[in-house]
Amino acid sequence: MPDSAPIQRTDQLDVMVELLSGLDADGVDAPQAFYDPLCEAVSRLTSMERVMLVLYEDARKLVVPAGSHGIEPELLADVFGTLDETPIAKRALAEDRVVMASDHLEREVPPRYARVLGETTLSCTPVSAGGSWLGVIFADRGGGRFELTGKERHRMWTLGKTAALAASARIATSHQARARLLDERVDLAREVHERVMQRLFGVSLVLGAERELTREERRRAGDEIQAAVGDLRSAMARPIESPPAGTGAKLRDELKRLSRHYDGAPIEISWQRDQEVPEHLEQLAQSVLAEALRNAHKHAAPTKVKVKLAGDDGLFLLEVRNDGVGQSGRGQGAGMGLRLAALDALQRGGVVEFGTLDEGVWRVRLVVPVSGEQA
Repeated sequence: MPDSAPIQRTDQLDVMVELLSGLDADGVDAPQAFYDPLCEAVSRLTSMERVMLVLYEDARKLVVPAGSHGIEPELLADVFGTLDETPIAKRALAEDRVVMASDHLEREVPPRYARVLGETTLSCTPVSAGGSWLGVIFADRGGGRFELTGKERHRMWTLGKTAALAASARIATSHQARARLLDERVDLAREVHERVMQRLFGVSLVLGAERELTREERRRAGDEIQAAVGDLRSAMARPIESPPAGTGAKLRDELKRLSRHYDGAPIEISWQRDQEVPEHLEQLAQSVLAEALRNAHKHAAPTKVKVKLAGDDGLFLLEVRNDGVGQSGRGQGAGMGLRLAALDALQRGGVVEFGTLDEGVWRVRLVVPVSGEQA
């Protein structure tokens, strides 16, 4: 009996080493491959039977599932929410401790989930690090009331910190990848400027001269234009690192989720019948949507956001409009994310347009050809 405590500590250490090894292997690129085992570890080291880890995603302004254990997949499909409608999560994060609730769960979590949980005691573990609130871990025993032991609380709190480590690593890696991508885009812009714009500037000076050009001058101007076009094609064909992976969901699923609940202005969706997002454009379309919503949230005080998807056999169109520009006291503008998306679209033969349409209305518009070779 005296040896049981060291054995339990060794088991817990073994689990931590196993989880961190998984993080080193694939936890950054395939987060669910890390978070699902972490949820399973919560169950293994405690008496919990149902475990779900949710993380906040800035792009969607929502808390969404990242991993689970003992929960039916169909129940996870519609899980989303905000901190304001989940007081138990707010307390756990603010106090940095495992908190519990048994009575009136509909006051602690969104009522739509309280009904699914049934009569049960629910525990909530903070996933936070360095003052950043990243998410929480919900767990119960599959129904009924219970009390956690001090050891269980400590183990759950420790696993919450492990989840925070993984989430922080993913955020840092994403920022590094974004910085590398930005450097490559800047190099591309510099190359276009030095090799293409300089040629065209010289041609414009010759063509703007107030005199008749000689045959040799016209020939040289034509050669310079052809060379500029060749340089532009060469620059745009240069391999560039792909942007960071998107949310993993389809654009149609994302819009369905956002139309039901989005931490911002109501979203109106207009989806042309039979219009589908080409597989090779999913990530680009979701990137443009996320950046448009982020700009609306950051630079405006919108009362509504309109999302339109349309096109034909040879064209895909995504348009996002929001009002409230100039009413937030913050300047409206296009962030670096939209500019990077514009370069991605350009490499696919498309374009991202953004700017003010009418007074107080801002539009982001993606137009990409879908016929011919896929990028």
